[in-house]
Amino acid sequence: MEKKLKNSLNTGNFITVDPASPDSERIGAAVRVLASKGVLVFPTSGLYGIGADAFSVEAVRRVYAIKNRPMDQPLLVLLPTIRDLVGLVHSVPDYAESIFSLWPGGITLIFNVAEGVPLETTGGTGKIGVRLPAHPVAKKLVETFGGPITGTSANLSGCPAASDVRSLASKIQKQADLILDAGPLAGGVGSTILDVTCWPVKVIREGRVSCEAIQNILKKG
Repeated sequence: MEKKLKNSLNTGNFITVDPASPDSERIGAAVRVLASKGVLVFPTSGLYGIGADAFSVEAVRRVYAIKNRPMDQPLLVLLPTIRDLVGLVHSVPDYAESIFSLWPGGITLIFNVAEGVPLETTGGTGKIGVRLPAHPVAKKLVETFGGPITGTSANLSGCPAASDVRSLASKIQKQADLILDAGPLAGGVGSTILDVTCWPVKVIREGRVSCEAIQNILKKG
């Protein structure tokens, strides 16, 4: 059935997917790729990302190789729910809990990593960036998979990110096991990256969520 679906709707390793209401069969094909230590490209709110099982050393290494990304640069991961932080992060500071109101969507929170998470996923930093996705395809993908997947942008290291699968580097198109094509995305900046392992919290990169919005949340407690 999977082969028939691919051949009838797509070219090569591309599968078209409804960006607003992805069907279970296509998401199921993507989850099987993740479960078999594969690598796929999928849509997020603004840009396409590269997904792999965050607990699979083999799959994570492939992500680094496909992106030409230095191994000392950590990969952010996407989670189905806040409850899934257990087993992934060492602890959640009290002051960080209020920031959860900004999820799902454009903010990545950096925590100290839990034991058992592959060093490759964290780049050996001892920290891990986490986000809950808002895009319907990314959301359904990670919920169906039932665990953390990488959410790094689908670009070669140092090159622009892609808001359309037609803009993907040829290396990524050839080496990804599956590409979920949801059409052109919104583009724009990536997620805001906020380190909550320290107080005051530290904005590593301002993106979709403004520093002002973060400070307003923290003031309210």
